[in-house]
Amino acid sequence: MRFMQVFFAGTVLCCAVPSWAQGEWITYTSMEDNFRVHVPGEFRIEETTWDSEYGAVMPARTYLYEHGDGSTYKVTVVDYTDAQRLHAERAGRTEADYIDIYWEVDIRASVTYAASLLRQRPGEVTFDAYHYIDRVEGEQIQMTNPDQTRTYAAIYLHNSKLYVFEATVSPRTPPPGFFQQSLEFVDDNGDRVRYENFADAPKVANAPDRARRRELRELRDQQSQPN
Repeated sequence: MRFMQVFFAGTVLCCAVPSWAQGEWITYTSMEDNFRVHVPGEFRIEETTWDSEYGAVMPARTYLYEHGDGSTYKVTVVDYTDAQRLHAERAGRTEADYIDIYWEVDIRASVTYAASLLRQRPGEVTFDAYHYIDRVEGEQIQMTNPDQTRTYAAIYLHNSKLYVFEATVSPRTPPPGFFQQSLEFVDDNGDRVRYENFADAPKVANAPDRARRRELRELRDQQSQPN
């Protein structure tokens, strides 16, 4: 972890805002998706969907800024809040899918799954490591693409929302540290959320505790018994 702290601190120091971007960067806050980040222009926002690892289709939103020099800054937010219902309603379920925990597994595994999709892209992964922001856990990946552009990605899971941050820049452009290091999670009032302990940062919103899981299993068993 000490290496990572030194590495990213160095990234920030050597990646001061490029001269072309002086005065252009803005602080963007999404109240819909509860994050804040510095970006060199206004995002274009689109509603979309995300195919989860376990076969459900989740609602998602993309935030995209394309700079005139060819660099791109993108945030994808996947909303797993309604995962339990979406899994229950999806077609083509197998017998194993009826285990009542799989909707939650789908959420908890989403960072690993999103990282695997990035690694499958054409190009060379040059950095791949665990990371966290304000005790919200995730992963950072850096890639050199076939056209020699470089992609810097960060993936986090917070309160049943998956966040994928990507910046792709030309080989001659400094790493986008101003974008990467500015990320904050915010509450419904727009205030920064900072946790003292990792256990305090929720991965799954309203996840049932053990007692509630037992009640749900017993209820399901009762409903499945013939009258």
